[in-house]
Amino acid sequence: MMDGNVIASLQNPRVKAVVALQQKSAERRKRGLMVVEGVRELLHCMEGGFEVERLYFCPSLCADREDWVRCMEAVPADRRVEVTEAVYAKMAYRGGTEGMVAEVKVRLCGLDDLTLGDAPLIVVLEGVEKPGNLGAVLRSADAAGVDAVVVCDPRTDLFNPNLIRSSIGAVFTVPCVACTSGECIDFLKARGIRILTAQLQDSRFYYDTDMRGGTAIVMGTEATGLTEQWRQVADAHIKIPMLGRLDSLNVSVSAAILLYEAVRQRQV
Repeated sequence: MMDGNVIASLQNPRVKAVVALQQKSAERRKRGLMVVEGVRELLHCMEGGFEVERLYFCPSLCADREDWVRCMEAVPADRRVEVTEAVYAKMAYRGGTEGMVAEVKVRLCGLDDLTLGDAPLIVVLEGVEKPGNLGAVLRSADAAGVDAVVVCDPRTDLFNPNLIRSSIGAVFTVPCVACTSGECIDFLKARGIRILTAQLQDSRFYYDTDMRGGTAIVMGTEATGLTEQWRQVADAHIKIPMLGRLDSLNVSVSAAILLYEAVRQRQV
């Protein structure tokens, strides 16, 4: 703990500061900090090279002792602060996070910071609005071993607590970039990466499309799909068979289907 004290008051300025970071994207931008809670997420965060500004912990909520100790040992003692269960409940965005919540320095990644392989696999999401959807896509991206996730013209910040929670830490394991659609298109074209847009119109089934070379799978929102800008620059339009009465899947489900087709082709 820091200074030998335990925070017990819900009115403590540090408690209010963490709550503000949880609730307000403007506060996250202003302070250059995000909130990460949960032992698993914190371990992924620190293993990804993110720096913990302050770690708040409640020993009575510890579940996995081994991982809990790993988190504690990875943060200098003067950055650790013990809190009561009531204070932790106030600071935490969700339950079941094993008594650890941290303020972590934001680290932004640009397109030029990406390290790509010879045949990169990239997920591009245009105008993503729901943090939970983006978090779920990141989980699939991590599982499929993609090189990067690029979020174009985002309507949510990349360090929204809902995104971190739904990604279960994948936001720290997969390189993730926010930029404009124009910047992303220029980046992909300059590197000879094929652009495959997921759309129902003028498309062929995804499993009939070659994904073995450098590939960017581009998806839009469920409500409006992709803008014309992406449709026009695409090297191929792909679709998933829809055999029921509805004409769309959740974007995270679509991403998983398309990514694992790329994985399948690359392992043949």
